[in-house]
Amino acid sequence: MFYQSEGEGIPPAEAGVNNKGWNEMARNVYGLDLGTYEIKVFDKKKNEIWCEKNVIAMKDRKYIFSLGDQAYEMYEKSPDNIQVVFPMKNGVIAHFDDMQYLLGNLLQTGRQFVRGSEYVIAVPTDVTEVEKKAFFDLVFHSEARAKSVRIVERGLADALGCGIDILSEKGIFIANFGGGTTELSVLSSGGIVLNKLIKIGGEYFDRAIISLVRHNQDFLIGRMTAENLRKEFGVFDQKTDSSITVSGRDLISGVPSQTEIPISLVRAAMKEPVEECAHAIRSMLERTPPDVRRSIEAKGIYITGGLSNMKGLSTYLQESIGLPVMSSPQAELCAVRGLQKIISDKTYYRRLLYSMLDDNYRWLR
Repeated sequence: MFYQSEGEGIPPAEAGVNNKGWNEMARNVYGLDLGTYEIKVFDKKKNEIWCEKNVIAMKDRKYIFSLGDQAYEMYEKSPDNIQVVFPMKNGVIAHFDDMQYLLGNLLQTGRQFVRGSEYVIAVPTDVTEVEKKAFFDLVFHSEARAKSVRIVERGLADALGCGIDILSEKGIFIANFGGGTTELSVLSSGGIVLNKLIKIGGEYFDRAIISLVRHNQDFLIGRMTAENLRKEFGVFDQKTDSSITVSGRDLISGVPSQTEIPISLVRAAMKEPVEECAHAIRSMLERTPPDVRRSIEAKGIYITGGLSNMKGLSTYLQESIGLPVMSSPQAELCAVRGLQKIISDKTYYRRLLYSMLDDNYRWLR
């Protein structure tokens, strides 16, 4: 899926990229946001953003059958000899070789992939340095033959993608609700004050719906069906008597069937995980330094990531936390749009990015 750039960030001429050194960058720069279920890439040369599912379909666990969006179409529909594999889990790389193969192929397929380019990768903040280095090694030790690979914490990229001047703001709270995790970040003056990664995301919500439907109605639904129920009903609105007819398997008779799933059942399944997220946000606010917290209370909380589009989530969080909660249009693209701004602005590029080949990371080599 392609998204044409909307002119965000500073054009190269205005950003001062003609200065000596900055103009000598590689032939192209790619910004990579590697999510649990979707890869988002900003291509500086083409000035466009494209997205692809982070999935591999393997035949007999030996041969690559399909990749990306095509592989995702087979999820929960493939025969027994084809396995659909997600190389990422809980926001980090779980299957390194599969992830490296997938990314290399997606960059090359019809996109005029250029070796020797520069790469900027958004990584989760609250992970170990070894897990961060896996993101670095993914590209640096690949067939891409990258000229350089630089890292930025996803919380910083998210804030830039929301249109916030992170270098001047004294307090910013970003909650990224993704497919596999929820990442909370408190930022101040271009740095990270606090961060926390919660293993609750879209998949967690879907599994909760599947479990409760199975327990209450003796009916088994797939994850894609649960995702559709989550998107349709959301977590907070005035509807109380709606229902949707879905297909699945009757666990008593053991045959495929259809049944109605009421909104109350879906809301009950999502209540616990969304309350846990709200509790984590409140706890982080309590640990935030007073000066930073005052700025956050004045401006509110920003939510990003694909799950932030869920109906009623911002309203629920606002009533639960007691602060304004704002969601950006196309919130799932905030991090990659932030990478676009970093790549286009030499100030952001120099102040926010770092390489894991720097002396600070010598022990990781």
